[in-house]
Amino acid sequence: MTKRACLRSHLGTCAAPCTGRISEPEYQYLVKSADYLLKGKNQDLIADLKKEMQACADSEEYEKALVIRDRIVAIENLSERQYVQRQKKSDEHIINYLVSGDMVYLILFHVESGSLTSKEEFVFPETEDFLDEFILQYYSSAKPPNELILPALPGSGMEEYLTHLRGTHVTLTVPKQGEKKHLLDLAFKNLEVSFFTGKMRLAELGEALHMDTPPEVIECFDISHLRGTGTVASMVSFRDGKPDKRNYRRYKIQTAGPSDDYAAMAEVVRRRYTRLIRENSPMPDLIVVDGGPGQLKSAYTVLNELSLKIPVISIAEQEEEIFIPGKNTPPSIQKKSPASLLIQEIRDEAHRFAITYQRRLRQKSIKE
Repeated sequence: MTKRACLRSHLGTCAAPCTGRISEPEYQYLVKSADYLLKGKNQDLIADLKKEMQACADSEEYEKALVIRDRIVAIENLSERQYVQRQKKSDEHIINYLVSGDMVYLILFHVESGSLTSKEEFVFPETEDFLDEFILQYYSSAKPPNELILPALPGSGMEEYLTHLRGTHVTLTVPKQGEKKHLLDLAFKNLEVSFFTGKMRLAELGEALHMDTPPEVIECFDISHLRGTGTVASMVSFRDGKPDKRNYRRYKIQTAGPSDDYAAMAEVVRRRYTRLIRENSPMPDLIVVDGGPGQLKSAYTVLNELSLKIPVISIAEQEEEIFIPGKNTPPSIQKKSPASLLIQEIRDEAHRFAITYQRRLRQKSIKE
């Protein structure tokens, strides 16, 4: 590999595998990017990339926009680690959030011994005291840090409660300027990038499927069995392009015969939406089933029987083809487009969730 190709690879600026050859303008761009990073001008580089990403999004070049987004995330992660590693203080957690519609999008940074070790993202419905509720629930099963950095103070008594859980004093801080405010801003920028990407992919998917509005909530079903035995199903939920794990469901197939994936799909779809109807719960905006036209027909038939007008599609794993009821040919969605990649990601998560459940049941039966 040439030096130019190596530079390209390290900066993470190409969408395709490196061939060892790049154009002179691209090479000069990479040299400039490297110079910015080495001189610590990360924010200048990020600002340029955000303008480029927005221009791609405006011209509906979503795949290019996603590649640029990945560059921004990589540089911001580097910026976070470079910045955080300079702080050699006590362990900290940084929490920030944004509210869109009636949902809260929250991110939590873990800073241990001065280094950013991990981050977590959460999506949940907005309530009047959502920050207090999140802190109480999260730290009921996780040890509080020495210091919790927040955009706003929770209710009175929270500091004493966390101190009691930890066994030593916990400080709650709402910084207005300085290093801690910078950390809070870094967390928010991460959240904005993640949120924007999900919205962009959903917008493209809604347009490709000729939906009036982008599908905010997507539910996906997968059937899994081992050579026709131990058939189970999974249902995963994605909200705003992100996994909504609190709404994941697992099912043991009860009525379908061995290896009858069509009947199994019909059973699980009927069970899921019969229950939502009975509970008067909100329906998803889009349903995805893993499989081809047969699985799709099973799900579509059940939805009609239940008088539900929810758009439903299927995705066939081998060729990643998407099928729509009543259409003989798949919609014109490129297999590497953000919309297609989102559907594949959701399908893969449903498959993973089903396989995990099946293995757990098999191990349990072996032990018994």
